[in-house]
Amino acid sequence: MNAADSSTRLEPLVLERRDGGVVHLTLNRPAQFNSLSEEMLAALQAALAAVAADATARVVVIGGAGKAFCAGHDLRQMRANPSLDYYRKVFADCAQMMLRIQTLPQPVIARVHGIATAAGCQLVAMCDLAVASDAARFAVSGINLGLFCSTPAVPLSRNVGRKQAFEMLVTGDFVDAAGALERGLVNRVVPAEQLDAEVARLAQSIVAKPAASIAIGKNLFYRQSEMGIEAAYQLAGQTMACNMIDECAQEGVDAFLNKRRPNWASG
Repeated sequence: MNAADSSTRLEPLVLERRDGGVVHLTLNRPAQFNSLSEEMLAALQAALAAVAADATARVVVIGGAGKAFCAGHDLRQMRANPSLDYYRKVFADCAQMMLRIQTLPQPVIARVHGIATAAGCQLVAMCDLAVASDAARFAVSGINLGLFCSTPAVPLSRNVGRKQAFEMLVTGDFVDAAGALERGLVNRVVPAEQLDAEVARLAQSIVAKPAASIAIGKNLFYRQSEMGIEAAYQLAGQTMACNMIDECAQEGVDAFLNKRRPNWASG
């Protein structure tokens, strides 16, 4: 752990709080704007792995402590280790953590306040959904330091239009919350005092749906997006057929046909 973390050494790098089926994971390096040190990446990876194995966890919310969501990689730590092998490992570990978000069976919501820069913007883009305060700001600003944000470019270009993504990458300019909403980087923007309530509304809307169907759908959503259209339709059809014979769908269809509310208590 960095010497800069000495003041919070006794505190977890990722705080966890439960609210029913909603798991809140909070990046906890506020003095460093929640930058992604080696230790932070490992802690977040471990927390996500634990959630993946927890059937009671229905939605994950990732937020940041203090004034920022996440300022990206810990550049001070990286500069102290000027080795190609070290940098390869850091970026590989970060990619593994980011991919864990996508392979998690539960939807993941980014709760964004303050800045989300470089790998912090990457984290927002990798989350399935994002709700931002109207004071939030986003940038892939590595280019300002002579470092093209290549890894953040991967999810950014899959969320934002190609020309808009490239402009962000080559200028490093900040985009405000309204601009992030317009570009498709976030789903909702609300005043800061309404951020938690809006995140809760979105989370509870998901919790109200059957977990099995959500997990099936999330897996299909990302797999088909990397395929050609014919292969995507083939996979989607197979997935939907399997979903249709699941208890949740059978109950949902029966409830619809009989004009009653579905009973998904066991789902």
